[in-house]
Amino acid sequence: MAKFPPMAYRDDRSSRSDPEWLTLGQAARFLGVAQSTIRKWSDQGRVPAFYTPGGHRRYRRSDLEAFLDRSGPGRAKEGPLVLLVDDDERVRELVRVTLELEGYSVSEAGSAEEGMEAIERRKPDLILLDVMMPHVDGWEMLRRIQERHGAGAIPVVMFSGQVDGDTQRDAESRGATGFVGKPFDLQQLVDQTKQVVPV
Repeated sequence: MAKFPPMAYRDDRSSRSDPEWLTLGQAARFLGVAQSTIRKWSDQGRVPAFYTPGGHRRYRRSDLEAFLDRSGPGRAKEGPLVLLVDDDERVRELVRVTLELEGYSVSEAGSAEEGMEAIERRKPDLILLDVMMPHVDGWEMLRRIQERHGAGAIPVVMFSGQVDGDTQRDAESRGATGFVGKPFDLQQLVDQTKQVVPV
């Protein structure tokens, strides 16, 4: 089969009958992520996408398999361990896959309680912690981490949708290593992660 360069156009009829080519929905199921996540990866050039004359995305199965070999969900990672604590599953997925593509290992927690349990199982190299969570918020979790492990023993970068000078100063005064506004620029988050824990 002829190889098509990224962004090439293919005949939609042939792509439907060819098992080598997957639709956006099929590719999302293949990788185990949301369609919006694959669209973002395509736009960033991380997963090659091909377009039909009608503008529909198609993905080559071999490209997706290669992507999984490099950084697929659930694959063994060699990089530093980042614990991501956020009650929003979509945010966790987006941040996780972004950091995994950069070479980090990522574990997730949907609450402060789950986060504390994850730390006891395996101490992370860095914690990315959302301020606004139900029941126990990020500030209280930060306090518990410091109480149990010592201030500064585990670097913590806080993030929050409430971004102002007071919140950033709060993060610094309470012993957080850094602070990122939310919704955040993923590159800013990656850059801050790399500053604290280089790959």
